[in-house]
Amino acid sequence: MTPEQLRYEVADGVATITLHRPEKLNACTPGMAAELAWAAAAADADDAVRVVVVTGAGRAFCAGADLSSGSGSFADRARPVPTDGGTPGRGSIDGLPRDWGGVAALPFAALRKPVIAAVNGPAVGIGATMTLPMDVRIAAESARFGFVFTRRGIVPEAASSWFLPRVVGISQAVEWVATGRVFDAAEALRGRLVSRVVPDAELLPTAYALAREIADNTSGVAVAAARQMLWSMLGAASPWDAHRLETRALLELYAGPDVAEGVAAFLGKRAPEFTAPLGDGEVAGVPHWPHPPDDVAP
Repeated sequence: MTPEQLRYEVADGVATITLHRPEKLNACTPGMAAELAWAAAAADADDAVRVVVVTGAGRAFCAGADLSSGSGSFADRARPVPTDGGTPGRGSIDGLPRDWGGVAALPFAALRKPVIAAVNGPAVGIGATMTLPMDVRIAAESARFGFVFTRRGIVPEAASSWFLPRVVGISQAVEWVATGRVFDAAEALRGRLVSRVVPDAELLPTAYALAREIADNTSGVAVAAARQMLWSMLGAASPWDAHRLETRALLELYAGPDVAEGVAAFLGKRAPEFTAPLGDGEVAGVPHWPHPPDDVAP
């Protein structure tokens, strides 16, 4: 498909997804949500992609849901959107039309490659929650965040009631959600929502430098397996669950080409040239995460 509300580009192992409604501060529509799901799936399936960077065009990352329909804006969200031009459909969960935030965000959770959010301005509502399944959030000094849902009479979406407490802790999550206030990048850093804050002009260079460090120095299959293991173990009952999964993954990776190349590169004091393909199934015996439940229908 050719997305209309975002830009998708791949260069030197890095896929860049740019939310592209700058005249609307990249406010999210159902169409944009569907395109984000498509872009995440495209990056996951492309062996040329090692890392994904997500950012916004213009002076905002994403100002939240598009409320241009007025007081009926959220009522419109309950209606199905026709699928055409290859755009993914919405589907249902528990027999109900899925929340568009979850449609947009959960494919990034399922992505087997690291995702870096480069937050270049306001990230409010879904603009904030869509970043939570991403692995690293870097904020420009001008960035602003807000989980403003309670101020609009609704609850958080995009599976953020699962992600947010795990990212920042339950007390901080409840404070930000209950107040619904907008806060600056410095508070986001103190609350561990972002890993660093940089001058606006340094945002994308910082994000791409991190992406290059991953793409140039690591095994794609090892990173994919490790990413899924780390996220999936957040809900594990015991460290024995991690031990079981790590044992299986290590035994599979030991038999593959990348471990031999990694050791040879280290001993030879040279850059590694990893070649193991990611494929489309389980990586090193690590199950796809999060696995969709039975009540999700296309």
